[in-house]
Amino acid sequence: MSNTVTPDFVHPKFKMNGFHFTADDLGRVAYSFIKEGSGYEKSIGDFILDWFDTKDFIEMRTSGTTGTPKIIRVSKQAMVYSALATGDFFEVHEGTKALHCLPTQFVAGKMMLVRALILGWDLDLAEPSSNPLERNDNLYDFCAMVPLQAQHSLDKLNNIKKIILGGAKVNSALSAALQGLQTDVYETYGMTETITHIAAKKIGEEAFTVLPNVAISTDDRHCLIINNLTNEPVVTNDVVEIIDETHFIWLGRYDNVINSGGVKLFPEQIEEKLSHNIKQRFFVAGVTDATLGDKLVLVIEGKPFTLDEAVYAALSKFEKPKAVLFTDAFLETGSGKVQRAAILKSFSL
Repeated sequence: MSNTVTPDFVHPKFKMNGFHFTADDLGRVAYSFIKEGSGYEKSIGDFILDWFDTKDFIEMRTSGTTGTPKIIRVSKQAMVYSALATGDFFEVHEGTKALHCLPTQFVAGKMMLVRALILGWDLDLAEPSSNPLERNDNLYDFCAMVPLQAQHSLDKLNNIKKIILGGAKVNSALSAALQGLQTDVYETYGMTETITHIAAKKIGEEAFTVLPNVAISTDDRHCLIINNLTNEPVVTNDVVEIIDETHFIWLGRYDNVINSGGVKLFPEQIEEKLSHNIKQRFFVAGVTDATLGDKLVLVIEGKPFTLDEAVYAALSKFEKPKAVLFTDAFLETGSGKVQRAAILKSFSL
């Protein structure tokens, strides 16, 4: 399909919940969703009206993972180009049977609708939940999920040919479970500012491959710089190793790096090693220490308990936490990401 496709285009093969809709039809559906629909349908209705209004942009809220969430304007045409790139990269073109089970308040949910409209998908809508396939035995070609949804849907994921996961890192335990499936599962890399994913890798692979029309580089911090369909390059806080012009390895967040006694520690890499042995949600972080500069601590969600030393078997001596903290429930952003800094502030350290 030509890249001259515009945002007001509705593919003639587009279907939603089994029915064909024109742009005019969708306006009426949107009003019905807003007036009479459930919570997730109201969000879909709001987005449909925004998509077909006269403005050339969509306003979106960034996730606030490492700072205060903010409203940004994203070009509708850039969203169309992103949809086309996804179609090419994952080979999901017209007639694709897809399941939409993400909140439409956020970029990933909005883009599932845009892809369906532009590429001509047969899209089923499902209420976003931790187990969106619980009462659904349909067969699908494509679905986007967060890792938590995949974890709770393992027994039915073979009903979907291709799945993309985003919004959080896929831990090693889930990765191992997913590699035993017939389904092609991809971990994606992206954010609101890049109009969802700009790179993906098959579960089990180390390096991400960038989508069409994406150029990558790094700054003096070794953090990823992305040039894609937005007007300005996106400078991230993700420390990466660039393999070549289309592949990179993600190492961790620059703003999470811990300098403990002169040794740089990436929390994400330590968490990967611990994920086999800790069932509760957890993260590691650095807190100020008079001797080390930063002291590595392990924060676990739930009631306090004593950890066996075997939990740390895969860690080097520098990676072993100096303290273990517990909190009843993790603070989260609206999109479900753990607010590490806010949680640490709740402790008297």
